[in-house]
Amino acid sequence: MSLSLSLSLSLSLLSSHPISGRHVGSAATHVFPISPRVFRGSMSVWPARVSLDPHTLRFRVSAAARVGHLLHDAGATTAVLVGAYGLVLSFDNLSQRKLIQQNSTSTEARYFAALVPLVNCLRLVINGLSLVKDDGLIKSVTREGNPKELLRGPLYYVLMLILSALVFWRDSPVGVISLSMMCGGDGVADIIGRRFGSMKIFYNEKKSWAGSISMFVFGFLVSIGMLYFYSILGYYQLDWIETLQRVALVSLVATVIESLPITEVVDDNISVPLASMVAAYLSFGY
Repeated sequence: MSLSLSLSLSLSLLSSHPISGRHVGSAATHVFPISPRVFRGSMSVWPARVSLDPHTLRFRVSAAARVGHLLHDAGATTAVLVGAYGLVLSFDNLSQRKLIQQNSTSTEARYFAALVPLVNCLRLVINGLSLVKDDGLIKSVTREGNPKELLRGPLYYVLMLILSALVFWRDSPVGVISLSMMCGGDGVADIIGRRFGSMKIFYNEKKSWAGSISMFVFGFLVSIGMLYFYSILGYYQLDWIETLQRVALVSLVATVIESLPITEVVDDNISVPLASMVAAYLSFGY
């Protein structure tokens, strides 16, 4: 099941950076046909044409574009969730048929799980160095369409996946929480911040209150969800009152670190999971 977790988290790489919107040019006044309107008590007909000024038309086009972007992000998120859930169901089915072991005690299992993000890591490196060119990967992951971007944030992302799989595996909730903060918290914060982040944080104009609040909420929820999932499988025995408090503290630490103006020094995909690891380790004690 840990292999499916790693693959599911790797899939979120495809939706962590929303595709930039296209600018819509201004339009001249348009005249639209309107169906005749029959008034009660008479057969009089309302004029069949009405004009829209350019400002009103641009506003409607802009609103439609925003709705389209939100639907795109929602669709990408839904596709990832469906794919991840389908993968988990597939492994459950295989384990029930006794084709694979549900609870493998092999010490090598973590290395097999790490192969999934490792493949993505190699893919990012060879495309980032322009040894090969995958236009689909570049357009979906980078923000400016520069292949060298693959060697920064996206590469750090999969390296953190590998680190968590190898160091923490399923023996400790530390790795699960740190990845949840990076994938669920920071990933959603980027989307929400870009869409609704008009109110900026006073100490960092590049971050917004909407993004930080969503970082805290979704980082917390995804962490609790994953811990609950692993507890059902029997890997953790947790006191849920204390667990909720500890995860909330880790989520707060990760949110504060993500909001600091240190992006030029250290990437969020490094600072957020590392800070989460330290906070979770100190909170849970193992």
